[in-house]
Amino acid sequence: MASAAPPPASSSWGCGRRRRVRCSAERQGLFSRIAPVYDNLNEVLSLGQHRIWKRMSVSWAGAKRSDRVLDLCCGSGDLAFLLSQKVGPDGQVSALDFSKDQLLIATARQDLYWKACYKNIEWIEGDALELPFADSYFDAITVGYGLRNLLDKHKAMKEIFRVLKPGSRVSILDFNKSTSTLITQSQEWMIDNVVVPVASNYGFSREYRYLKASIAEYLTGKELEKLAKEVGFSDAKHYEIAGGLMGNLVAAR
Repeated sequence: MASAAPPPASSSWGCGRRRRVRCSAERQGLFSRIAPVYDNLNEVLSLGQHRIWKRMSVSWAGAKRSDRVLDLCCGSGDLAFLLSQKVGPDGQVSALDFSKDQLLIATARQDLYWKACYKNIEWIEGDALELPFADSYFDAITVGYGLRNLLDKHKAMKEIFRVLKPGSRVSILDFNKSTSTLITQSQEWMIDNVVVPVASNYGFSREYRYLKASIAEYLTGKELEKLAKEVGFSDAKHYEIAGGLMGNLVAAR
């Protein structure tokens, strides 16, 4: 078992050193383009409900005061900020994403919505498939709307398992790939008739059309549970939320 080494040193703009990211260039470019409107769109499209789902996901991760935690695929930082409040000023939050543009917005939000505990967040530009952390390093991990976008989900789950301490949990929030025809049809109707038209008002209709295909290529709840156990997790449970439109996998090492 490797010793617990510190995260990478920060660069001048507040994020860790860059690493090669194994994600499609198209998907990476997409998130960079939508970064300026990402938070506003989440708020509008979910009618603010995304805040509830994210709080639920963070609670399922089980982070406690003074813990060292990771928010993987952190985007503009919503889950990282919630984790920061959970672990407090004596805790440590590593927030990693492949999009420099998203991380720049996260750092700006950190300054704008300043709280004492937010000083414990380090923003790291990095690769979810090659995490720059030692084995058994974190007390809890969250992933918000990120696993679905990774090319190698098995490798990503193995890396999460590797850096998570025994007895700790990962909580993974994302769109739910339902086995119910009714829920799937409702989800697709929402994307075609609400998500894409609203995104078009911001000039990003093409960027948001990828959602339907990415959900279709994702894993069902049972498949996510199976994947977690295949890489070594002792227990895994997938919860459907928001009427089955969203899902959250909770896996314990």
